[in-house]
Amino acid sequence: MSAKLRVVALVHRHLVPPATIEEGTDITAAPWRTEYDVTSTLTAIGHEVQVLPVHDDLGEIRRLATEWKPHIAFNLLEGFDDIVVFDQNVVSHLELLKQPYTGCNPRGLLLARDKSLSKKLLAYHRIRVPEFDVFRIGRPIRRPKRLQFPLIVKSLTQEASIGISQASVVDNDEKLKERVAFIHDSIGTAAIVEQYIEGRELYVGIIGNQVLQALPVWELFFTNMPDGAKRIATDRVKWSVKYQKKYGIDSGAARDIPEDVCGKIQHLCKRAYRALELSGYARIDLRLDDAGNVWVLEANPNPQIAKGEDFAASAEKSGVTYEGVLQRIINLGMRWQPESVA
Repeated sequence: MSAKLRVVALVHRHLVPPATIEEGTDITAAPWRTEYDVTSTLTAIGHEVQVLPVHDDLGEIRRLATEWKPHIAFNLLEGFDDIVVFDQNVVSHLELLKQPYTGCNPRGLLLARDKSLSKKLLAYHRIRVPEFDVFRIGRPIRRPKRLQFPLIVKSLTQEASIGISQASVVDNDEKLKERVAFIHDSIGTAAIVEQYIEGRELYVGIIGNQVLQALPVWELFFTNMPDGAKRIATDRVKWSVKYQKKYGIDSGAARDIPEDVCGKIQHLCKRAYRALELSGYARIDLRLDDAGNVWVLEANPNPQIAKGEDFAASAEKSGVTYEGVLQRIINLGMRWQPESVA
């Protein structure tokens, strides 16, 4: 058993887990599922956990850090004041307080969040990424010749498949303009347009700071998709249980990929993790095309870590329990030195 620590769990104010759970509550359907799984598990393995709801006041974090002196902050925030790109600023604040924290450092969050910047860095390191271009709000929408259809249109900075649907894959200039305008108007961010890679959707969890462990290669399975539908992780594929059941969407250990190929994919994901200066834990999203080429689509630092979700399930496949995963994330946070990437 590791030492008992004071852990402050930083959570969004609308995702504070209840202190007691009524019998029969379906925790897997609750919006605060991750927060509950993390805090209840850390308590069960002997840590003293205090939940701190955070919205737009950094003062609360500072007050708790000064008065309670937590050994570590378990960071479950995905933004600040409802602005997702501010997540790295909260982590920077923790560093200024010299408060150890879990998950990714501010620079890694910044580099991975900007899908354009991350693709440039990966390409520099000779990691295969789709051809792409960025269309900013207020600029003309003109497709460069190097971008060949089909293309997929996404928000430049949003995660969790926000704004992604079957209509995101476009095959002519008119649809491209419509979809870019949709991202600008409905999400309010620049759009990134990239070559659509037909193939298998793979994920690899990585955990570590300097020494990295790649978890088993995971796959998103689409067993009953209608003819002509693109096998992509849309908003509904990720979050609608009804949609998942209807179209046989599930995830699990990748099937029928030779062991040596899985090893190469895991090595590639470690290279991507290092290229983007990530720390703590992350998930790398990939595509395996019919020719056997592996394409890195994006990196997601601080991914979903609810019990039984992809990251935790793939860790369990490699022999690490959920309790073990959370304890390792804490240990990595305790050892992280901000100066190491300065």
